[in-house]
Amino acid sequence: MKAMILAAGRGERMRPLTDHTPKPLLKVAGKALIEHTLGRLVEAGFTEIVINHAHLGRQLETALGDGERYGARIRYSPEGEQALETAGGIVNALPLLGDEPFLVVNGDIATDFPFAMLHAVPVDLAHLILVDNPAHHPKGDFGLDGQRRVVEDGEEPFTFSGIGVYHPALFEQVPPGVSKLGPLLRRAISRQRVSGQKYDGFWMDVGTPERLQTLDSYYSQTGVSP
Repeated sequence: MKAMILAAGRGERMRPLTDHTPKPLLKVAGKALIEHTLGRLVEAGFTEIVINHAHLGRQLETALGDGERYGARIRYSPEGEQALETAGGIVNALPLLGDEPFLVVNGDIATDFPFAMLHAVPVDLAHLILVDNPAHHPKGDFGLDGQRRVVEDGEEPFTFSGIGVYHPALFEQVPPGVSKLGPLLRRAISRQRVSGQKYDGFWMDVGTPERLQTLDSYYSQTGVSP
């Protein structure tokens, strides 16, 4: 299975740190955020990796190269200075991702999720990893029913982690250009074609300078560096 890391976001909430550095290249525990993700993916057997980029994106290519030193083969999907949003970025990268289900991971999360388990996960149109709602997103996004189907109005709402496995068919009707993933997922959820699971381990959305510092402190105190 191929994997894609979404790395095209402008990182407005991270400014001024992202005025001259793409958010995925911000350092935590001595390594760029995206390097932590790359390392975990490779450990889990994902070695064919696509990375999209927009704002200051060439810095990513310079920093990461072809992926050889990480044990991976990295291919890039440039979007220019104007990012295409999540679904648009995936559609733009489909020629690099192939015809089989593929993993997509947000470039601004930190987690110890066991990615290897997703190699064998059954996928209709999408399979989403959900987590407990963080303080900055208390209402969550989706729920789960008793059959591991993702629902919009479950008894207990959870937050979408930014980790998902998608079948290319999910994007069949999406034209090239700017488009968001949320509405696309909700349409598929309404047709009962999205499965999911809850993850209770470490996960963080590293969206602000304060959370970046919190993550750095967490790594320092625990000695853990996903």
